[in-house]
Amino acid sequence: MARLKITQVRSKIGGKQKQRDSLRSLGLKRIGDVVVKEDRPEIRGMVSVVTHLVTVEEVD
Repeated sequence: MARLKITQVRSKIGGKQKQRDSLRSLGLKRIGDVVVKEDRPEIRGMVSVVTHLVTVEEVD
């Protein structure tokens, strides 16, 4: 199964509560944080909410 490398590149300050909750659920706390997650629909949904705050790469 593919994995996603998710990096927070912008601040959550000023974002809506749903966006802040999605970042926290992904495990991102500050700019520059990186997490690697399995490519699942739940993760894709959280990423789609904060697509303007993160970058996403596929890793093997």
